[in-house]
Amino acid sequence: MGIVIVIAPHPDDETLGCGGTLLRHVAKGDDVYWLIMTSITGVAGYTEEQVTARDKEIDAVSLKYKFKDVFRSSFATTELDTLPKKEIIGFISKIFNTIQPDTVYIPYKNDVHSDHEVVFSSAISCTKSFRYPCVRRVRVYETLSETEFDLNVDGSSFMPNLWVDVSGFLAEKIEIMKLYDGEMKEHPFPRSIENIKALATLRGSTAGCIAAEAFISIKEVI
Repeated sequence: MGIVIVIAPHPDDETLGCGGTLLRHVAKGDDVYWLIMTSITGVAGYTEEQVTARDKEIDAVSLKYKFKDVFRSSFATTELDTLPKKEIIGFISKIFNTIQPDTVYIPYKNDVHSDHEVVFSSAISCTKSFRYPCVRRVRVYETLSETEFDLNVDGSSFMPNLWVDVSGFLAEKIEIMKLYDGEMKEHPFPRSIENIKALATLRGSTAGCIAAEAFISIKEVI
């Protein structure tokens, strides 16, 4: 049985990026944890209704995945790049030392949202073998509405080298994504049912299966 953690800059990134893979881990009997790196608060201008609704969404999503536990920071959304990096690293490090994960899922460093880049660079600091020997696998996921808008001209676009067959889990992934009220819209909006299916089909065609999720594996110790 493995110990898996998915680090999401915002709630819904985990589902868009690797929801099918997480469901597959749970079905296999792994303990799967969810780390949400940002929060919305009244201080930041969100209404009490919005904050309450977000809390309910997180609870509902967690139940659907059967996560072992959920960790949430108080860092404000869209403001991670204004914080001292050591504060963010320290938060992640404390959780890693507590649960001792062997498999870590993190967002792509060149996603257009600054929160994603900060989460990537902070999480990577917590995967050093001499400080966190428990970590055997580090996998970078792609997030619809963020990764595909990385329009770098230097050739550093998302280039997967690992594919996970999620053919049996795609429908459930989509149902979980629907729990995020207001995040899903009609196609051609990036976060749409059609687009989730399209990306899964594209990745599946590369891997020779009906549906897949793709990752950049940057650490794989066997």
